Amino acid sequence: MKMLTLKLKPKTIFGIILALTGIIVIIITFASNHIEPAESVSAQVSASTDEERRDYLASYGWETDKDFETKELTVPESWNDVYINYNEIQKNQGFDLSDYKGRKVTLYTYKITNYEGESEGIVADMLVCDGILIGGDVCNTAASDGFLTGFSGQ
Repeated sequence: MKMLTLKLKPKTIFGIILALTGIIVIIITFASNHIEPAESVSAQVSASTDEERRDYLASYGWETDKDFETKELTVPESWNDVYINYNEIQKNQGFDLSDYKGRKVTLYTYKITNYEGESEGIVADMLVCDGILIGGDVCNTAASDGFLTGFSGQ
């Protein structure tokens, strides 16, 4: 009888679990058939200032912590299933990341302080390009019970 063993570091195991959880959450979101009709964003949403971004989140009822994080990203030219599914969430809330493939964007992350129930790890991510909001989400960063939705929380 032969036995195969793998030695993985705790950080590697956590990374694998986190990635798998994210993929499962996205698949469940789309399989649940709870996709709402797209809310039309009739005009471009200005998000060049912290106040404008917070006001936009407040329009959905979200309250945020005073601090936020920023990160520069490039929207990939070619997408895998994760990006395709994420863009479906964006389309359902009136955004479309397809026009931004290959472009540099800024990701603003705000901690949500008034999420119903457990609020630890709940954040709003906002993708901004040239001062215009181009997409985003509300998600739970906890690996055990994570989720990812549009700004409306549904």
